[in-house]
Amino acid sequence: MNAPADSLELLSVAEMGRADALAIERGTPGITLMENAGRAVAEAIVERFPQGPVSVLCGPGNNGGDGFVVARLLAEQGWPVSLFLLGHRDALKGDAKLAADRWTGPVHPLTGDAGRGAALVVDAIFGAGLARDVEGAAAQAIERINESGVPVVAIDVPTGIDGDAGRVRGIAFDAALTVTFFRAKPGHVLLPGRLHCGEVQVADIGIPAAVLDGIAPQTFLNEPPLWAAAFPRPRLDSL
Repeated sequence: MNAPADSLELLSVAEMGRADALAIERGTPGITLMENAGRAVAEAIVERFPQGPVSVLCGPGNNGGDGFVVARLLAEQGWPVSLFLLGHRDALKGDAKLAADRWTGPVHPLTGDAGRGAALVVDAIFGAGLARDVEGAAAQAIERINESGVPVVAIDVPTGIDGDAGRVRGIAFDAALTVTFFRAKPGHVLLPGRLHCGEVQVADIGIPAAVLDGIAPQTFLNEPPLWAAAFPRPRLDSL
């Protein structure tokens, strides 16, 4: 997992929502966080994948808003981008609506055929807070794209993975790369979720680490910095 140095905290979906809220309370607008998130995903894509046709699959919430940002930024760099939306554009609200308003390309309905012909798929349908099984057109698209072998970049968590428990909600993308924000979630490291995430990159989007003081996380990655101090190195003359 590519995470910020010395960052062992794993945030639940509720705790991550609190981190977002605290950052906004401290003066960072929500749309700025969304723009930063989309930029982190776009940069990760440009670094890892050859330029080619990309399909961005967006959902009706903030995860979809991140997808609109990714689509715009990739298109500005010359990538051929097709954007598919689950639901109606006029139903988008808040920061997701602001992000969608900055996208000037066409918006196609998300059907089971979304992503056909793409060399890369960006999954921005549902994030870590998914509370029900994936069904309908989204499930059909996930099944077809998984079978096609086209690489998938997931925003936050692959759609279909429960961010808190790591379980599959009906069906889930098999991502090559997952870009999440500020801190990883339990669903990134618990089975079977971790098997669907591929490489996990934790991106800095401008949420100050100090917000953790108001969250007091209780879950951590099991890495040596967490417990090494309790197991001192043996001395040369130790038996």
